[in-house]
Amino acid sequence: MRAKLVAGNWKMYGSLAANLKLLTHIKEAAAGLRCGAAVCVPFPYLEQARSALSGTSVAWGGQNVSEHEEGAYTGEVSAAMLQEFGCRYVLVGHSERRALFAESDSTVAAKFAQAQRAGLIPILCVGETLAEREDGVTAAVVTRQLDAVLNDSGVAALSRAVLAYEPVWAIGTGKTASPEQAQEVHALIRARVAQSAAAVAEGLQILYGGSVKPGNARELFAMPDIDGGLVGGASLVAEDFLAICAAA
Repeated sequence: MRAKLVAGNWKMYGSLAANLKLLTHIKEAAAGLRCGAAVCVPFPYLEQARSALSGTSVAWGGQNVSEHEEGAYTGEVSAAMLQEFGCRYVLVGHSERRALFAESDSTVAAKFAQAQRAGLIPILCVGETLAEREDGVTAAVVTRQLDAVLNDSGVAALSRAVLAYEPVWAIGTGKTASPEQAQEVHALIRARVAQSAAAVAEGLQILYGGSVKPGNARELFAMPDIDGGLVGGASLVAEDFLAICAAA
């Protein structure tokens, strides 16, 4: 049976003082968590997260990574740098990176590979926009995004990765895919991986990301192919994040 994972994505929020309160609450509750938990924080706060969470069951990670190993790439952060800060996870291909920073499927695949070379676990994000859902091409979009990584790294690489389905139309909008809508796409993803490796598909954690809240988490996580959540806004409120972990 696959373990549940709840990963918080702080996005570009936080301050040293606010983070300290949030991380202290999470640390105090860590011993009682019965699921995997992680926070993906802005780069400047990685050391603060490491200091607060070291020795607990809660992991930490980055929100982005360069597709380059090293070099003259001003402003970029390499996978090896993240690894030095004790990161376990890194988000790859988040919809905001794809839409706002024009990350292509091939760029996402390259970042996925770099993360794994450094020993990180990439959380690969896939998902469709509202227009794509209304056009009935959700399956084609998600499969295309997934196949870019499968073709570049191979299906076995997914045994050292996490997937996150994030319907773009449900991120930060207050809208949430129904459990049935989310389950349909999660099942599609698992079936696509199973075409190449059934055992990898069976063990693959697939998170749902799209306005996950304490009020809807339990129903979402009860679906057979939803293995936890990639949590945005609610991860900035300790009580909400921990309630979602409790649901998992």
